Amino acid sequence: MNIHEFQGKSLLKAYNVDIQEGFVAETADQAVMIARQMQEKFGTGYFVVKAQIHAGGRGKGGGVKLAKSVDEAGIIAGRMLGMNLVTPQTGPAGRKVNKVLIAQDVYYPGDAKHEEFYVSLLLNRKSGRYVLMYSSEGGMDIEQVAEKTPGLIFTEEISPLTGLQPFQARKIAFKLGLSGTAFKNMLKFLEGIYETFISCDAQLLEINPVLKTSDDRVLAVDCKLILDDNALYRHQELAQMRDINEEDPVEVEAGKYSLNYVRLDGNVGCMVNGAGLAMATMDIIKLSGGSPANFLDVGGGANKDTVEAGFRIILKDPAVKAILINIFGGIVRCDRVANGVVEAYKSIGEIKVPVIVRLQGTNATEAKEIIDKSGLSVISATSFREAAEKVGAALSSK
Repeated sequence: MNIHEFQGKSLLKAYNVDIQEGFVAETADQAVMIARQMQEKFGTGYFVVKAQIHAGGRGKGGGVKLAKSVDEAGIIAGRMLGMNLVTPQTGPAGRKVNKVLIAQDVYYPGDAKHEEFYVSLLLNRKSGRYVLMYSSEGGMDIEQVAEKTPGLIFTEEISPLTGLQPFQARKIAFKLGLSGTAFKNMLKFLEGIYETFISCDAQLLEINPVLKTSDDRVLAVDCKLILDDNALYRHQELAQMRDINEEDPVEVEAGKYSLNYVRLDGNVGCMVNGAGLAMATMDIIKLSGGSPANFLDVGGGANKDTVEAGFRIILKDPAVKAILINIFGGIVRCDRVANGVVEAYKSIGEIKVPVIVRLQGTNATEAKEIIDKSGLSVISATSFREAAEKVGAALSSK
């Protein structure tokens, strides 16, 4: 689960990580009020207005602006709110900006001694260890650093049994060229971000840039935090940070029915039980000359309601020219799924695209009989090859 920058920073602060202070606004008037309060608290007349969307590269798309007065903060926020922000990570469709962060300007005027670093934490599934990545070349163009000068990006593997060790933190601070107070502050910073990462069951914690000011403070100026969905049952307070406005509405609807759904850009809708079978089904669709329009796993408890919901979700994609239902009856009986298909088909009404159904496993013979006798324009298949051929035939007839 993605969360916003301001939410990630609030979690960092809870673990004693120094951050660029700021407050979120949803209107221009709120932005002015926040800027005025920050001016009184921090004594600064400059503010950074930052669009809050679940995508990086906001600065390149015009989603990060410097305001040199309280009134200008309100003007910039007013222009930014409601805009469709396109960044290298949003694709051409962009994302609508519903919130902005009014942040303290931590870059001191005329300060030529500040430094920007890159730091991130993630899991290396191959080694079963956490990896702390870091570079002395932080900022907007870290991707170019990785591409053109990969030798400037370092990694430190961390055992989940022992956690981040003091010698590792010292090694990192040393490689970043720090000394004195800045060195000590970086050790505290690294310890704090590691505790945040572990305590929140995060999949990724990325801070770019990490700022070292001329007076040796070490601050998180940005924060990208992705939480593990499977661990949210342990973190109800974090689950409440979810912003469904930043998610695909169809994927949100699928979640209500416990369906694992990911929209793709193909022309064949898939409804499958089991992630492995789903991947194999996507492969046979490609072999048939089509392209998968989605990943949809109905799980082991498929019934009329989940099958109907799956149909409705797939049919919301106008690019879908055929639907392939591929179910292996292990935990769930095939005849139960077949009845679900028939009832869902009747409930939805006329489905104008061909529907190919392959049911194998427990009660597969009975399931095929139910489909064949339903009187509906549902095409049954027995083998993978037959299903692929019928998908190809359905597409070629379009």
